[in-house]
Amino acid sequence: MRTRVRGWRWRRNSLRRRSDVVEAWTALAVAVLLFVGAPLAGALVGWWAHDEARSVAAAQRAERTQVRAEVVGKTPATLPTAQNGREHPYRVEVRWSDPLTGVHTDTARVPSGTRHGDTVDVWFDSEGRAVAPPPGVSEIWQHTVSLGICAAGGTLALALLGGTLVRHTAQRNRLLEWEREWARTEPEWTRRGV
Repeated sequence: MRTRVRGWRWRRNSLRRRSDVVEAWTALAVAVLLFVGAPLAGALVGWWAHDEARSVAAAQRAERTQVRAEVVGKTPATLPTAQNGREHPYRVEVRWSDPLTGVHTDTARVPSGTRHGDTVDVWFDSEGRAVAPPPGVSEIWQHTVSLGICAAGGTLALALLGGTLVRHTAQRNRLLEWEREWARTEPEWTRRGV
């Protein structure tokens, strides 16, 4: 019959060793980090990432200009596809008119499936180069959630790794202490060396 004594590492007793106390405090610290620290780290990093992504998107919206352009260039007969079967945007010549500067023609990235004569939204930076559109709400939230999950996961991994290292070190020290004590006690029990 085995009896389990709860909290024996926290109570004073003659069998408790320093390594037992260190291991108990480490288990408590790991539990706090797992249940409080990791979610808090994920929330804080997610909050920071959301603010940062929104400010980057706002800066890009302020710097970039969106125009409606007509595809005038020759579109490829076969569209480029990725390995997973999704179609990618491609570059083609587009034309648009600006009331102040007249008609412009440039090469821009258009969505897959666009054909000659279609009208598409194209974004240009302050220097007139065709650029990707600024991130939308879904991209901002995707960035926020992914960074928050990574921060929470990293905190979890560090807490578990640290706890494992402390437990391993405590176990090694405990075994060394037992070996030293047995070396002192063994001659009395076995009557060797008497």
